[in-house]
Amino acid sequence: MDAKENNVKKYNLEDRTFDFANSCKEFLKTIDRNIHNVEYYKQLIRSSGSVAANFIEANESFSRNDFSTSGEDLPEGSKRKHIVAQID
Repeated sequence: MDAKENNVKKYNLEDRTFDFANSCKEFLKTIDRNIHNVEYYKQLIRSSGSVAANFIEANESFSRNDFSTSGEDLPEGSKRKHIVAQID
């Protein structure tokens, strides 16, 4: 494997964001759905896939303006970490 193939494998954000959404789904299967976690659970399950969706949308943008508009939501991954940390 040459350096270029290794770089593509390491930084394939589309696959990594998809894996993140699946990991969130698997994690949520393991937690108790108590009154404290219900809202965090719903928020994470609804939004974990948006990181991948926003990346794909930004990646497929046709103009610089399209990219800047759709790319604004990419930092949502930080929000997911915060939501996960709130779950009891």
